[in-house]
Amino acid sequence: MAPGVQLPPEIQLAQRLAGNEQVTRDRAVRKLRKYIVARTQRATGGFTHEELLKIWKGLFYCMWMQDKLLLQEELARTISQLIHAFQTTEAQHLFLQTFWQTMTREWAGIDRLRLDKFYLVRGSDCGLRLAWAPLMRMVLNEALKAVRIRGWAERDIEQLLELLTTEILHEDSQAPNGVKSHFLEVYLEELAKVGAAELTADQNLRFVEPFCWIAALTKDSLVLHNITRGIFETIVEQAPFAIEDLMRELDEEEGEEEASGGDDDSDSDEELPGQRPPAGSPEQKWDDEDSTSPVLQFDYKAVADRLFEAASQQNTPSQNRKRLYKVVRKLQDLAGGHFPEDEVPERACKRLLEGRRVRKGKRRWLQQQARSLRGEPGVEAEALSPGGEMKKSRGRPRSTDPAPRTGAAGRKGPPGRKRRPGQRHGARAKAKAAGTRESARKKQRPLESGQWRGRRGRVGAVRSSSAEPT
Repeated sequence: MAPGVQLPPEIQLAQRLAGNEQVTRDRAVRKLRKYIVARTQRATGGFTHEELLKIWKGLFYCMWMQDKLLLQEELARTISQLIHAFQTTEAQHLFLQTFWQTMTREWAGIDRLRLDKFYLVRGSDCGLRLAWAPLMRMVLNEALKAVRIRGWAERDIEQLLELLTTEILHEDSQAPNGVKSHFLEVYLEELAKVGAAELTADQNLRFVEPFCWIAALTKDSLVLHNITRGIFETIVEQAPFAIEDLMRELDEEEGEEEASGGDDDSDSDEELPGQRPPAGSPEQKWDDEDSTSPVLQFDYKAVADRLFEAASQQNTPSQNRKRLYKVVRKLQDLAGGHFPEDEVPERACKRLLEGRRVRKGKRRWLQQQARSLRGEPGVEAEALSPGGEMKKSRGRPRSTDPAPRTGAAGRKGPPGRKRRPGQRHGARAKAKAAGTRESARKKQRPLESGQWRGRRGRVGAVRSSSAEPT
């Protein structure tokens, strides 16, 4: 570029956002916010798609250059709150769209040490479990807050859901698996943080309805698993807490009605200022962490019907239909008042481990059978059953001599005894062999003097050369 040519403001801000000095980056973030407010207030103003992509590239590397976990959390919150600087809904959606496109483009270049800034960071300090909210989680949270500010309008909800599903979960989307998995993992949690106190069951159904059709029609098994586990099975698992919250709200309403009838007793029941820890103190934060997180309310029958409608389509793959029908049965049970058993996962895990032991025992038994047929040295095949369990020997106890006898060929056993291919093993084979030897001993009577034994066991008199002819 020729000297003296001024760069566009978006490129200048992006260069400063990716600067080496933290002071330069912080100043650039503050200037960017003022620039967004000033430009979007004009009727003819606004940003193009390419301009916002350049700004997000600078913000991405601003986050890349930031060190220390608390500073990363503060910067992620500042960047995510830039969505409120846009004055129109279209500009906010374009800002959100370019964010997910930037994450899709730059995700492959994030190394393991910087992944915690954009994905998930967990640490431990003085026995307390602290979680620093990632950038994607905070951007999703602020996007939902923008919809809440506009009163949860139906049109705004549809536009946000269409944007998220198109950029992240659509078949034509280039979003990597890490972005898809993390989005589906935090979606319900962030929605509950923002709208659990305001959203109705019908509105919550509207927020999860697109995932029914995506799970039914997707050909990606990972997307199917993450939607089933992160959305619908999470709804099933949170059902007891949702009912507890509903009963608690009903009790509070009844308590307020009773309190309105007797104002004299209300003064004595009020909590003193010194009894509650001050806001922002460590004790208050610990109390908030110990409390149950907000849970969304759902009409389980309506969710089951909508999911069944999507799964029963003719173009739904069989594996998707089979997986979703299991979730439909769980939701129908919840609608009928039957809660899932807590021991089911433990029993399933135990059954899985037992099945692995049986398969491992069968495989070991077959290997020993093949080894014994080849005449190789090893553990006797009759020691293990096909089921993998040790059989108890009914014969004589084995010798405790650590050095077993070996025959002429170096195999275990008495000298001169050879094992023929195809020879049967086990207690029955041993008993049959013992009976055969016993019958052979009975047939082989001791020879008297002057007798001989032929090849087939015939006994005859021995002829002597000195014998006189009769």
